[in-house]
Amino acid sequence: MRVLGASVLVMESLTLGFAVLLAIKDQSTVGIVYGSIVAFLVFVMAGLLKRRSAFYIASALQVFVIAFGFFVPSFFIMGAVFVGLWAAAIIVGRKGEAARAELLATQAEKG
Repeated sequence: MRVLGASVLVMESLTLGFAVLLAIKDQSTVGIVYGSIVAFLVFVMAGLLKRRSAFYIASALQVFVIAFGFFVPSFFIMGAVFVGLWAAAIIVGRKGEAARAELLATQAEKG
């Protein structure tokens, strides 16, 4: 779950960074600073996913990613896509961890 979630967050951070570059031409410094801070926080959360609380913080940051759409309108759609990927990473990651734990348990019983 951690690796899948971290990969989604890193890609989200990179996409936000490129969107900030788009916003430089059209937006005020508020939009640029907002996007930069959110991109940085999302990137940091990717590294902190070892802790359970980082999943909650990263989930809360998804709202701020979608809100970046007020500065770059296409980010309403991109933010929704990344929220879907984030949810899928959590769901698929949990299933993968459960399957791995079951496999390790059966191997421990045999060996």
